[in-house]
Amino acid sequence: MQAIVCTEHGAPDLLQLQDIPRPELGSTQVRVRVNAVGINYIEGLLVQGTYQIKVPTPFVPGGDLAGEVIEVGAEVSGVTPGQRVLASTGIGALTEEVVLAPAQLTPIPAGMSDAQGATFLQSTATAWFALKHCGAIRAGETLLVLGAAGGTGMAAVTLGRALGARVIAAASTEQKLAACRAAGAHETINYSSEDLKTRAKELSGGGVDLVFDPVGGTLAEPALRACAPGARYLVIGFAGGPIPQIPLNLPLLKRCSIVGVNWGASVADDPALVPAVHGDILRLFEEGSIPPPPITEFPLADTAGAMNSLLNRELVGRAVVRVARD
Repeated sequence: MQAIVCTEHGAPDLLQLQDIPRPELGSTQVRVRVNAVGINYIEGLLVQGTYQIKVPTPFVPGGDLAGEVIEVGAEVSGVTPGQRVLASTGIGALTEEVVLAPAQLTPIPAGMSDAQGATFLQSTATAWFALKHCGAIRAGETLLVLGAAGGTGMAAVTLGRALGARVIAAASTEQKLAACRAAGAHETINYSSEDLKTRAKELSGGGVDLVFDPVGGTLAEPALRACAPGARYLVIGFAGGPIPQIPLNLPLLKRCSIVGVNWGASVADDPALVPAVHGDILRLFEEGSIPPPPITEFPLADTAGAMNSLLNRELVGRAVVRVARD
């Protein structure tokens, strides 16, 4: 079967489309045909070898998939062939078939396409965990989202609105900001042409209550300076490149909190978070409270193109690799 293999750390263009052995099915496992894989920013970092966890090569990247159960082990109950499922695998999804434990599978709700499903779990769960569990967001508060046209950013926009917040979306182009408004943002800031701190304070009436920051870099300090007393600054990641060096007098003067959000590590410590968070976000999808993002599809052979589009911050919405062959 075909798979995308990272044989050496470096640019996504080094990825290879290879034939690899079909995985064996254990008695307590499920075989899933992979239809679509969502490409997250972390995939590019893992391939480059620049993430804080370095995966030894060779490995198959890809962490979020949508597919169909095609075979179950003799000791498996409650899962049947033909069932459409989602799974977060960490790595290993960019291949035609995977073998997983039943506990790793989440049924795809009615009305969700494979492409939508492949982009859903990691970004939406991260944003929900950040806003609800780490940020304790309340209806009526003002939420500033940086990198708002990206995967987790757009999820934060839609979830923030669903939770009753007034959402200010910040991004680098008018095309991206139009997508943020379509996703539910009440106000937008173009931080390529506007002063982020000044505009955020103007739009919030003096200061924002929460900042959702998957970007870092040079945007972090002005976003922190735009915080109101008692605000929560949620650190998601550093898609902007450099890790910010924050003057610690700012949270003191602002009387605000800087909160690290690490969904993967939190799940490792408390696996019970997974069904709770997945249940919440799937319910919101089924209710129509969180519209799906714009999606650009790539063929399996152009996985590098999907990753490069994210790493270069060229994409509006999400990238999906279509794995299943016609």
